[in-house]
Amino acid sequence: MQIQIQHNPPDEELAKFGVESWPIWSKEVSEFPWEYDCVEVCYILEGRAIIMPEGGEPIEIKTGDLVTFPAGMACIWKIVEDIRKHYNFE
Repeated sequence: MQIQIQHNPPDEELAKFGVESWPIWSKEVSEFPWEYDCVEVCYILEGRAIIMPEGGEPIEIKTGDLVTFPAGMACIWKIVEDIRKHYNFE
């Protein structure tokens, strides 16, 4: 199980996914556990977080990243700068 990150994808790719029509989630600086029941794709609008997957290496996500989280992954989210993201569950 691996988190996939595409840094600064082209606008055409974001449009293909329909990212702008996805809901927006935001959260202040904090730390919390999370588990993904299904695949989540998100586009980071603002902020920065460290994702610490159970049994894996920490990954940093930040403004401009298109991120795919695999179904079944358990992790800790450490938000280090208030975050806003578009998200979609597959």
